[in-house]
Amino acid sequence: MKPAACLAVVISVLLCPQLRAQNTSASSDCPHIGYASLGRTVLIVPFENVSSASGLEWLGESFPEMLHEQLNSPILYVASRDERLRAYDRQGIPANIQPARAILYRVAEQMDVDYVVLGSYRYNDNDNDRSLTATAQLLDMRAQKLSSASTESATLADLGSMQSALAWDLLKLIRSDFSISKDKYIASVPAMRSDAMESYIRGVLAVSAAEKVQNYRNATRLSPAFARAWLELGKAHYAQHNYDLAMAALEQVPHSSPVSREANFYLGLSAYSRGDFAKSESAFEFLAVRMPLAEVYNNLGVVAARRGQKKAAEYFARAVHNDPSDADYHFNLGVTLLQAGDRSGAAHEFRATLEHRPGDAEAKTLLDSLNSLNGPIVLSSASVKMPSERIKRNYDEDAFRQVNTQIGSWAEQRFSRSDARGHASFHIELGKELLAHGFAAEAEAEFHHAAAVDPSSPAPLIALAEDYDARGDSLQSRSQAEAALRLRESAEAYLLLARLDLKENKTEAAARSIDRALQLDPANAAGQDLKRTLAAQLAKRAQPLSPP
Repeated sequence: MKPAACLAVVISVLLCPQLRAQNTSASSDCPHIGYASLGRTVLIVPFENVSSASGLEWLGESFPEMLHEQLNSPILYVASRDERLRAYDRQGIPANIQPARAILYRVAEQMDVDYVVLGSYRYNDNDNDRSLTATAQLLDMRAQKLSSASTESATLADLGSMQSALAWDLLKLIRSDFSISKDKYIASVPAMRSDAMESYIRGVLAVSAAEKVQNYRNATRLSPAFARAWLELGKAHYAQHNYDLAMAALEQVPHSSPVSREANFYLGLSAYSRGDFAKSESAFEFLAVRMPLAEVYNNLGVVAARRGQKKAAEYFARAVHNDPSDADYHFNLGVTLLQAGDRSGAAHEFRATLEHRPGDAEAKTLLDSLNSLNGPIVLSSASVKMPSERIKRNYDEDAFRQVNTQIGSWAEQRFSRSDARGHASFHIELGKELLAHGFAAEAEAEFHHAAAVDPSSPAPLIALAEDYDARGDSLQSRSQAEAALRLRESAEAYLLLARLDLKENKTEAAARSIDRALQLDPANAAGQDLKRTLAAQLAKRAQPLSPP
C-alpha cells in the first residue's frame, strides 16, 4: 500500500523529542475512559456454508460486508474487502476459496490485525424449520485466544437483524466500554431487505462489468435507500466510461451517508471526465471539508486549472504539503507556477518530481527547457509545450483511517503506564497537527480523547475551545473555555474569552479577561497585543463625530 498522505501529518508528532523522552515506566496508570479499544484493527473473513442448501453461497460474503458497516468506526478499523483480497493474493489464496484456519492465521499475522472474525452459517430447509443460523467467533491475535461462539438465528428474510445481533455480540467482546442494550442496538440499524442484499453481494462477486451493473441496479431498485449499492453502481458505470449514468447513480448517495465521501470523489471524477467542471469542483469541495486528503486537494487544483482559476496553485501546494512524496503533486504545482511565470519555483517542483520519479519524461523535458531558456518563457513556443495537470483516480480513505488507527494503537501502548498529563499532551499535539492539515473531525476526536485521559487538565478543553473558535462556533468555544477555567485559571483561556467578547463588541468583559490573563502571565505577548487592540477600538469609538 502506498504510504498514506496522513503520514506527513503525524510524523512530526511521533518523532517529537519531548514526547519520545517521556517516562513510560511511571507508576501511575492513566485512565482509559471509554477508550479501552482505541486503535484496534479487525479482519472479517467470509463465513463458511456448513449446510447443503444450494444457491446461498452469496451469504458467506454478506457477513463481512454487513459487519464491516456496523463495526467500522473512528476507534475500530475494519479491513476492507480489497485489503483482504490483496492479503489473500500475497499468500496465493484464490478469492473464492475458504482458507483453513492455519492459513487465515498467517494472513492475519501478515496484515498485523488485532482480531479476526471467523464464522459459519447453516440454512435449515425443511417443513418444520426454515431458519438461518450463524455462528461467529473472535480470534484475539495478541492474546492468542479464540472466544466462545456467538450464535444467532432468524428467517432468511430477517437476515439484516440477525447480522446486527452478531455485530452486537462482537462489539461486546471487543469493546469493554460498549453499553448499548442489544434490542436498542438492533433497532438503531436501518432495516435491509435480504433480496436487495443478495443482489448487492452478487454484484460484489461478479466478474464482468455488465453483471455488476445489473446486480447493483437491481439492489437499488429493491432498496432505493441502499447508499453503498448506489456508490458501487456509480463506480461500475465510471469504470465503463458511462459518466452520465455514473453521476446519476452517485448523486443518489445522501450527504449523511458514511459512503458519501467516496461517492463525491467519484462524482467529481465523473463530472470532470464529462467536462462539467463546476459540478466536479462542487463534489471535490464537499469532500475536502470532510476528508482533506492530498488527492482531493490535487483534483481540486486540476479542476481549478481547467476553469482558469488562480487558486489552482494553492490547492496543489496543499497536496504537496500533505504528501510531499508524490511526484504528480510536485509536477502539477510546477506546471501551475510555470504558467504564472515563476520560473525558479517551477524548476524546484520539477526537480522534486524527478527525485520521486526519476523516469518522468515530461518533468525532465520541462526542466531541461527551463535550464536552456534565457529570456521570458513563451508557453506557446515549440521549446516549452505545456502538458496537462495530472488528476488522481484512486481514493485512499482506507489508508488514512488505517494509519490513524495504528497511531491510536501505538499511543495507547506507548502511554499505557505513563502519567495522564503526558498521555493527554500527545493527543493534543496530534490534534493540532491534524487540524493544521484540515482534518477537523479527527482533531476534535483527539482533543476529546485528551480530555478523557486527563480530566483534571484544562489544556484539552482550551484546545477544543480554539478549534471551535476557528470553525466559527463561538457558543461551543466559550463553553469549553469556561469549563477550562473551572478546572484551573490560565492566561490562554482568559485570552480566548477576550477574543470572543471582542467579536461580540463586549469590550468591558474583554478588558476584564485581558487584565486577568496579564495578572497570571504579565509577559504574555498575545495578551499585550490584545490589550493594544482593545485600546485602539476604544479610542476609535471615543473619537468625536466629524462636523457636518
